[in-house]
Amino acid sequence: MNVKNHTIGILGSGWVAEKMAITLAGMKGYECLAIASRTQAHADDFATKHGIARSYGSYEELVKDDDVELVYIATPHALHYEHARLCIEHNKPILCEKAFTANAYEAEVLLNLAENRKVFITEAIWTRYMPLSLKIIELVRQGVIGHPYILTANLCYPVSEKERMQRPELAGGTLLDLGVYALNFAAMIYGDEIERIVSACTKTDTGMDDQESITQFFSNRRMAVLNSSMYPRSDRKGIISGDKGYIIVENINNPEVARVYDLDYRLTAEYPRCCLFLLNDCQITGYEYQVIACFEAMKQGLLESPYMPHRETLRIMRIMDELRREWGVTFPNDKLAF
Repeated sequence: MNVKNHTIGILGSGWVAEKMAITLAGMKGYECLAIASRTQAHADDFATKHGIARSYGSYEELVKDDDVELVYIATPHALHYEHARLCIEHNKPILCEKAFTANAYEAEVLLNLAENRKVFITEAIWTRYMPLSLKIIELVRQGVIGHPYILTANLCYPVSEKERMQRPELAGGTLLDLGVYALNFAAMIYGDEIERIVSACTKTDTGMDDQESITQFFSNRRMAVLNSSMYPRSDRKGIISGDKGYIIVENINNPEVARVYDLDYRLTAEYPRCCLFLLNDCQITGYEYQVIACFEAMKQGLLESPYMPHRETLRIMRIMDELRREWGVTFPNDKLAF
């Protein structure tokens, strides 16, 4: 008996879309059925390269395809609102890349519209869905390192030449592209009891934040120090330090291994990501977990994923709005938001 594959359509044909297409090609029971780009030529080239059956020269055509069960939005941040709204209006479930929108106002409008139309939508902040991320959260909650006092995380890549980083009309800057991962890392470990935030940034000639340092003060004397930049390549480590030991996470952007140490700096446990893979195989790219989570949620009749609830998407967007207000970093999308 043949089991029908779950079908996904991709909006956008950039490198993030490429990564999703590669992921889906390696997943059993899932299929990238359609790709849509701004031109038919781009869509055709992408479809040929990745063996995708259907290609569309407009986003409207893809959302009208009745055979597409889930739409993955892989366009620039500034266009997420427009493209997610298009999907909602055609009753298409959505997995929308991070940052979810350019600002919290857009996010709130979209989430309210999706709830009213009973359409599933979730943010594709992939680290939230990863088994190793969930294991790290579990270790902290179990008290393996005692009470966590200090968390540090950094994420820096030399991406300053990328158009999306420089242009306000694309909702550019480091915060929405890289800093959002550090914020989510802290949120997964510490939760939402933030008492105050102190931050600083430098800016590009176009007015976008290029480097930033963010210190969050949480309840119970917990602190998070988060650094991001679009210029260097950093070690990408996340370190959670408690009164009984500490955990070092290799690569907060795609956790590879979590190592637990005691107060004498001795390694006491190690958790590599492959040992935790839900499908009994090694990770393809890491995008697969969020795809699986979407279909699991939809099967249960949910309108959001429990791994990234709507309230968390909104909360993180509001934090980023406040940081940008403080820094004087604005986008054309902010006309109604700020």
